[in-house]
Amino acid sequence: MYPIVDKEELSSTVTRFVVHAPFVAAKRKPGNFVIIRVEETGERIPLTIVDSDSEEGTITLIVQAVGKTTRLLQQKDVGDNLLDVVGPLGNPTKIVRESTVVCIGGGVGTAELYPITIALKEAGNRVYSIVGARTRDLVILEREMERCSDYLFITTDDGSYKRKGLVTDQLEDLIDSAVAIDAVYAIGPLPMMKSVSGLTKKYGLKTYVSLNTIMVDGTGMCGGCRVTVDGKMKFACVDGPEFDGHSVDFEELIKRNRSYLQAEKTSNEQFSRVQEACQKELVK
Repeated sequence: MYPIVDKEELSSTVTRFVVHAPFVAAKRKPGNFVIIRVEETGERIPLTIVDSDSEEGTITLIVQAVGKTTRLLQQKDVGDNLLDVVGPLGNPTKIVRESTVVCIGGGVGTAELYPITIALKEAGNRVYSIVGARTRDLVILEREMERCSDYLFITTDDGSYKRKGLVTDQLEDLIDSAVAIDAVYAIGPLPMMKSVSGLTKKYGLKTYVSLNTIMVDGTGMCGGCRVTVDGKMKFACVDGPEFDGHSVDFEELIKRNRSYLQAEKTSNEQFSRVQEACQKELVK
């Protein structure tokens, strides 16, 4: 069992958990993830390790409640246990040194970008960070990202906070301002990473993207995270989760990812019905 020692709601759907997992905390590196199971009959899901404290033996996870398991996890509180926490898994992020880098986070992808940004700053890089979200309520880790960046820019799709527009708008402005960018790190929804990679390819800027959102079992056995990279089939969980953004076949990846939408919708609806039934029983 892995007890939850702290919990903080970052928004209506995004929650930060601190979990006691000393073996994972001792070996975790930026870019690593864990596989968790909330309860005995639950599914396994991968979650990026946002932070760790080897002395306290804890890891930090940030979770967006979008499916059955993440919604179930969001209901857990301090003192509750996670049944399984396995890791650290995945290849650590390639950290460049003494360069100028741009770190781009979209939505909850900012949580996965945060430990990488820290590592890049500690490696002596000049760090420009761009955090994007649909609306102000979904902007997370602003203060944390500000502390580990030389410059922080925030964009919202609806203009409710800071700059109205997309992360690519801000990135293009940086490129046009003659900032000598050596590498770009982008983590977020697949369409966002596709757009960033398309823009940086025009300018020949090395770009790393993280495909952790498509992973399922984390061991390469299920094949759910298949992706074509430079014309060859790769598995995000064992070969990644980070890849050269210019080599990823995003069109194929996005199309295949849509095939899961109906199953995810059905699972969510069934979970909602169970939750409603439980609430009615409690009221009786």
